[in-house]
Amino acid sequence: MSMFWTIWISVISLGTILGCYLLLRWCLSNKIGIDEGASMGHVFDGIEEINNQLPRWWTILFYITMVWGVAYLIFYPGLGGFKGVLGWTSSNQGVLSLEESKLALQRDIDDGNWNEYALQIKYASEKFDPIFEEYAKTPVELLAQNKEAVKIGQRLYIQNCAQCHGSNAKGAASGFPDLTDDDWLYGGSGDKIKETLILGRRGVMPGWFNSMGEDGVAEVVAYTLSLSGRDVEQGLKDKGKVRFAVCAACHGMDGKGNQILGAPNLTDNIWLYGGNTKSVTQTLNYGRNGVMPAFDETLGEDKVHVVAAYVYSLSHSK
Repeated sequence: MSMFWTIWISVISLGTILGCYLLLRWCLSNKIGIDEGASMGHVFDGIEEINNQLPRWWTILFYITMVWGVAYLIFYPGLGGFKGVLGWTSSNQGVLSLEESKLALQRDIDDGNWNEYALQIKYASEKFDPIFEEYAKTPVELLAQNKEAVKIGQRLYIQNCAQCHGSNAKGAASGFPDLTDDDWLYGGSGDKIKETLILGRRGVMPGWFNSMGEDGVAEVVAYTLSLSGRDVEQGLKDKGKVRFAVCAACHGMDGKGNQILGAPNLTDNIWLYGGNTKSVTQTLNYGRNGVMPAFDETLGEDKVHVVAAYVYSLSHSK
């Protein structure tokens, strides 16, 4: 923090306390020329104003708040660049990456620094890590039957996953999968869900407009829609079936997809980016790039295990 802001904050903070003290002293002194206990000459709704000092208990409370304010500014940061004699901080300042943050956090925990974030992390780790370690010993499929574990997984899901998949885990047609329908791009077993959470996923669908042209794309769209039982023009469908050979490398000749590659099943009428003619055409024209971030660094494997149990439970509730 620059010297200007240090001075600015210090003047306002200390000036406010000094101003309160002077105002209180003025209120305690009789400078209006009227004797103590005499009438001020004002009557409001039958209530007469008397020249009385502030109640002693009230005055004492004012003094206490001022002393408390000065003590706080001495012991804790509050005067710009001054960090307080205790050296307390709310968190590490100036870190530029997750790796730097983790190193600084561990250093503060080891050194016992007065860093509130480090203290809270240490407390949480000591209290909750054993619980997650115990949960991690149970396979995801069995842990999904543990109501307490599922509740914890749901809270972690809402904090980390709901931004994309929604609080109800129904996803969105803009490329975020529905986690409740038991349709999985990379596999829906407990281990596969956990693998997805730990490593993340990157799905790439190339665009075909330049190589197929507008007519070619329309033909493949017709054939693709027919795979899920949609009514399409027979001529376009037949031509699209021939062109579909280039798509079969990922989706298979039968269009049922490939979970190793994350290639969607095109026969189940479940669409990640929308299944109408316009949406499928846009997908073929320009391609799609879907990114699922990895959570191994942010959550750790034990917490990911619990989240995986919650996600697994969404499509295996019965």
